[in-house]
Amino acid sequence: MICLRAIKDVNVPKFLQDDLKLFNGIISDLFPMIKEETIDYGILEEAIHKCFITKCIQLYETTVVRHGLMLVGPTGSGKTKCYKVLAAAMSSLKGRPSVSGGNYEAVNYFILNPKSITMGQLYGEFDLLTHEWTDGILPALIRVGAVATDKKKKWYMFDGPVDAVWIENMNTVLDDNKKLCLSSGEIIKLTEGKINLIFVEDLAVASPATVSRCGMVYLEPSILGLKPFVECWLKNIPEIMKPFSDQNEAQ
Repeated sequence: MICLRAIKDVNVPKFLQDDLKLFNGIISDLFPMIKEETIDYGILEEAIHKCFITKCIQLYETTVVRHGLMLVGPTGSGKTKCYKVLAAAMSSLKGRPSVSGGNYEAVNYFILNPKSITMGQLYGEFDLLTHEWTDGILPALIRVGAVATDKKKKWYMFDGPVDAVWIENMNTVLDDNKKLCLSSGEIIKLTEGKINLIFVEDLAVASPATVSRCGMVYLEPSILGLKPFVECWLKNIPEIMKPFSDQNEAQ
């Protein structure tokens, strides 16, 4: 049962719906007589009800076992809402017992698009004229999280396309030693169990070395369907039409 659970927890989040049919067939051949028990996530599942519960749970499980993970999927699959809903749910359950052991803790997330800035602005750089080191945005954020004494979870969201230029410099921090090595010689050690590096977007040009270091959760638009978009649009109609209705009343 433990082996089956481990295989499914590691592989199911990264599979597409068509892949799951083949995977379930293989699992049924490998474990023909084992009936998997349903896990009760209790208050966590209640807190994120009516949302794409399965993917939120898979994201939660991945954050527990991996400090580096990738939230992948096309536009409209709900990647951003997935981590925001989970963060809000965990924050609302602060101090209550979790299914993974310990208690749920509040989550602070910091959103950064690495493609919108230069490598020097991201990691820091030396001035070629003065030889002075200018700190980057990422080490400044991680340094604050590493020295924090509170129990809050810190999620650093890299919301932008993953490419081999900037992410290769993160291989050391994605390893088990969890150390961010900077060109200045400074090494920042991540706090155990409190910091997660989450990459949101696509992996079109990511290297196998980087991908193999991260957990993976794949979202598809078919999981949500059109209903959430239609309901959101209908709720916003009164606000959209209000200027026109006010204009008609004035006339």
